[in-house]
Amino acid sequence: MARAGNAPSEDGPVALVAEGAHGQVIHATNRASRLAGIAIGARVVDMRAVCPALRVEYADLSGDAQALKRLSLWARRWCPWTVVDGADGLILETTGSDHLMGGEAEMLIEMETRLSVLGLTSRLAVAPTWGAAWALARYGPVRAISTEQTCAADLAPLPVAALRLQADTVLLLARLGLKTIGQLSEVPRLSLTRRFARSTLEANPLMRLDQAMGHLAEPVASVEARPRIVAQAKLPEPIEDPTAYLPQLCEDVCVQLEQDGSGCRRLTLVIYRTDGEVSRLQVATAAPSREPAHLARLFEDRLERLDPGFGFDLITLEAGMIEPIQTVQRHLNGGSDAGVPLTHLIDRLTARLGPKAVKTPVLTQSHVPERAADWAPAMAGAGAGADAVMAAQERPLRLLQSPEEIRVLYAVPEGPPAQFVWRRQTHRVVRYAGPERIAPEWWCDRPGTRLRDYFRIEDQAGCRYWLYREGLHEDGRGGDPRWFVHGCFA
Repeated sequence: MARAGNAPSEDGPVALVAEGAHGQVIHATNRASRLAGIAIGARVVDMRAVCPALRVEYADLSGDAQALKRLSLWARRWCPWTVVDGADGLILETTGSDHLMGGEAEMLIEMETRLSVLGLTSRLAVAPTWGAAWALARYGPVRAISTEQTCAADLAPLPVAALRLQADTVLLLARLGLKTIGQLSEVPRLSLTRRFARSTLEANPLMRLDQAMGHLAEPVASVEARPRIVAQAKLPEPIEDPTAYLPQLCEDVCVQLEQDGSGCRRLTLVIYRTDGEVSRLQVATAAPSREPAHLARLFEDRLERLDPGFGFDLITLEAGMIEPIQTVQRHLNGGSDAGVPLTHLIDRLTARLGPKAVKTPVLTQSHVPERAADWAPAMAGAGAGADAVMAAQERPLRLLQSPEEIRVLYAVPEGPPAQFVWRRQTHRVVRYAGPERIAPEWWCDRPGTRLRDYFRIEDQAGCRYWLYREGLHEDGRGGDPRWFVHGCFA
């Protein structure tokens, strides 16, 4: 219930209240109020009769939810997967992470210390299941540690409310004389199964007991996917500028990428501040890369945007959009191309100017020449299909920005021109190829659009042009056909 930096004193009874169906009810309590008999969910007027010295404050439910979500991200300094558990808890999947901190006991001490610096009072527990950890953290001893062998014995003395059951179910079990988890586990399952067969999960003590004991799976599923490749730098003292640690982090990530035979197209730098805030900075590449110097250079002039607050004490670098890289030998001495220089230029321009400021040409699925290519953000990836590439093979590499109309002399109305005048120059046709007919695209062209017949023309000087005739004689879509120059061959 404590807010960061503003924890109330544990000496006096304090409670947070929220609006209930019949007035204000207790939402959260401190240790002194719990010892005084203040119960969560009870009406405030009733609890004032129990403890006249009770001091109440309004709970900020939405603000607490947002703060808890930020705290779950901050808690990833200990493990990659964290999940918000209800309105006042966090679940951390620490399997394989505790040994990095000297063991489970040392990890819990570090967690409690860092949370206390933020002004937060915590109750911590380590257990093999989600349900057991939830029960021990709220009803067990301080910094409880349970294993698969001791889980049943550790949970036995706890009340049945530790199984995350509804209040009605807890009351029913109390009337049956089942007040602890140990008593519940000793009752024959058949008799309880008949009574709770159609109950929901929160009202079924047998299912909750199976979850706590590990007989029923309850995995921790994080909202975000666990990063495959990540590097981490723990700092002995808080710092304000992570620049000095970035080259080594990129080196560690690239070593893992090389072992995996892959490269990444996205890097996320995560900065953990001492006050609980988490900052993220993301860069992207046009092609998969695993060059440490190039990837570190993408963060230049961007680290200044991070607010250091009271300093950083943990930095992680996560690789995303991981794709395989095929190393191709380009030289006789065994060297290989580390990357295409053009992609490096695109990456640096994008990092400096933004992802929408840098565009590259891409092919699109259209036979109409001016629609066969378009400009797209450089980080959007390839946009051309095989059909579009094949259609563009017999066309000029460069087209005029707008087709220019010409005057034409021809011998046969449906045939190629014998002579044409373009830009006040007369060109006599020596050779030609074609026509290549392109019909209107009815799904995007306006009604009345005329078809085109394209010709590849060579004049008396050896220059090659790409001309087209718009329309046919007596096609019912206008007057005489019109001729245009659309491009020039190299």
